[in-house]
Amino acid sequence: MKYIDEYRDPQLARKLLDEIRRITTRHWTIMEICGGQTHSIIRNGIDQLLPDTIELVHGPGCPVCVTPLESIERALAIASRNEVIFTSFGDMLRVPGNARDLFMVRSAGGDVRIVFSPLDALHLARDNPSKEVVFFAVGFETTAPANAMAVWQAAREGIKNFSVLVSQVMVPPAMRAILSSPDNRVQGFLAAGHVCAVMGYEEYEPVAREFHVPIVPTGFEPVDLLAGILKTVELLEAGKAEVVNRYGRVVSREGNPMAQKIISNVFEVIDRPWRGIGIIPKSGLALREEFARYDAEKRFNVTNICAEESPLCMSGSVLQGILKPDACPAFAKECTPEHPLGATMVSSEGACAAYYKYGLC
Repeated sequence: MKYIDEYRDPQLARKLLDEIRRITTRHWTIMEICGGQTHSIIRNGIDQLLPDTIELVHGPGCPVCVTPLESIERALAIASRNEVIFTSFGDMLRVPGNARDLFMVRSAGGDVRIVFSPLDALHLARDNPSKEVVFFAVGFETTAPANAMAVWQAAREGIKNFSVLVSQVMVPPAMRAILSSPDNRVQGFLAAGHVCAVMGYEEYEPVAREFHVPIVPTGFEPVDLLAGILKTVELLEAGKAEVVNRYGRVVSREGNPMAQKIISNVFEVIDRPWRGIGIIPKSGLALREEFARYDAEKRFNVTNICAEESPLCMSGSVLQGILKPDACPAFAKECTPEHPLGATMVSSEGACAAYYKYGLC
């Protein structure tokens, strides 16, 4: 299958691994930003095949994982209301709040539904005018265009019973936060190909220059990832802080201008809290004032709801690449997919879930 089989070619993968071994002269720590890349790396054993001198650490690129606990609690409060149809992508339903998750709300009688697009939620609002339909708008720049389009379309049609609970975040500020930390060990990044497909990679160039780190956008298949790692090591060995695209079949420097336009028309940049990490300045998106009537936080008066993380959960350190999941004392003990302490254990892109699923415990 084009763009699948050739990027899973074992012979090509071996050649890339051999070249990585050949050129590596010292220890390098590389972070893959995206949780989808993390799962592909663990599933295919790439981290085990690399030379000991190359260490991969896992970044905050799982949108479910970084959705702050207070946003989960606000979602639970809204979803529990009788007049609400609460909609979300499936991953969010198992993310734990302080005492329950959205599945528990549904089992208690709440109308909580899985959708595959925010436009599905908008369709529900059209079909159920007596109900308030809320969509949980989480994610990175990848999901932002569709979420923005749903709000824009609702405004265009004058749909009054639709709103979004927004927890949108952006990648470059998270990179800056990681690199600015006194505990940082990251020397190079694999950037998420799908985010770069929307935003391009020009916005990473100032980060590379400021912190003197190479950044390589790449894909999700084994050969994609190995090619990205090889280029990152080449840049590290040469002392070059550049952005080099290794996902050319999808990513361009400028990205998708139409997608960027709808994001900027509907959203504005704000400071956002990240689960387990804290507030990262100018790292999030919120609805502009002209779309404030579609803000579920304001509509249902849940802005002041706060929450506290479990003291046992160390997902913040995992998301910053400081700690590997299996180094957390609660991993596979107090924290399992059946009884998770944090989102990194239940999300399909969570690093803890990957380590548990593929037996790294």
